[in-house]
Amino acid sequence: MTKITRRLASIDAFRAITMLLMIFVNDLILDIRVPEWLEHAREGEDRLGLADTVFPAFLFIVGLSIPLAIRAGRERGASRTTTLLHILRRSFALLVMGFFLVNYEEFTQGPALVSQFGFLLIITIAFFFIWLVYPESWSVARKWLFRGIGVAALVFMAIIYKGGTPEHPKWLEPSWWGILGLIGWCYLTCALLYFFIGDRLWALGVIFLYFLGFAILAHTRGGTMMHYLSLGGSGGLSAFTMAGVMTTVYYQRMTNSGKAVKGLLVLTAWTPVLIVAGFILRSIGGIAKLGVTPSWILICTGISVGCVVLLGYIVDVQGRQDWYRLIRPAGTITLTCYLLPDIHFAILKLLGPSVQLPEVLRTGWIGVGKSLVFAFLIVLLTGVLEKKKIRLSV
Repeated sequence: MTKITRRLASIDAFRAITMLLMIFVNDLILDIRVPEWLEHAREGEDRLGLADTVFPAFLFIVGLSIPLAIRAGRERGASRTTTLLHILRRSFALLVMGFFLVNYEEFTQGPALVSQFGFLLIITIAFFFIWLVYPESWSVARKWLFRGIGVAALVFMAIIYKGGTPEHPKWLEPSWWGILGLIGWCYLTCALLYFFIGDRLWALGVIFLYFLGFAILAHTRGGTMMHYLSLGGSGGLSAFTMAGVMTTVYYQRMTNSGKAVKGLLVLTAWTPVLIVAGFILRSIGGIAKLGVTPSWILICTGISVGCVVLLGYIVDVQGRQDWYRLIRPAGTITLTCYLLPDIHFAILKLLGPSVQLPEVLRTGWIGVGKSLVFAFLIVLLTGVLEKKKIRLSV
């Protein structure tokens, strides 16, 4: 079997499917009377909905990509300093985007010309101005002019921002950092750890157990110290990303030695072990995404490993890749795909209720079908942008 040193096509497939599902479940929130098993479990519920498995899968995929990205950089001649700076730059970008997006939810008071959804639209477009991959034909001055416009827009939005209530106004604050911010913290933590630890599986396994232990202690002990050690709220969540790192290190090692099928069989054996372990720990907080419980972490990790096995066999071993061709852009320019619904949602809200879909199209299984179609349309639009070479560098 050919050595795979840069990309595993199965990871792109897994990322594309997960991104499609993320857009789907995020749009599903706007619908009414949809099947409960598709939605997030509510606070206090001890159950797992489809939506509760999507974010963990994405964090797991972030981990799957880390060893491949760092190794590819080294093959291109990147020094350790360059690699470290890339990790820091990418983490910073995700944290900034997450920081602004989570504060949009609390935006209540601004100048008359900027509403809550105007704020969302402006900051999202600013992200594109700052982190877009500009054509090589552009001069350095022209690129920095556009990046400067994006930075100025974010600074202006920060200046005018007010949240909270008139009696108790609030300025921008990290709160829970948002989805992108949490991804940023998990990526920063696990990429740095892998950068220094390398392919030592036993050491990576110890780190995974540490993150899992953090989630256990958070539910059995809690306290201020656990808050400060939570790395922006990503303490237990980093277990997903580190599990992904371990999976790629092991799977690529087996693949490069011509034992891909044997590697997948070993990962297959781990899938039920993780899921059963999750149910054993169910007494510690139940299965709850909102609580980042150890049971939720282990069950969703087991599901993600199972997806790697299935896709690894179909895509890497059998070489079947055409089946996900339409959604492939969601797996290659993922952040661009993730931000497009925010632009759509902001424009829709700014245009007012006259452009809102009738309630019948947002209800029950019809609403589910509408959200699925919307997710596919966003992915197809991402493909169009990819062909136009419009993509973010993060």
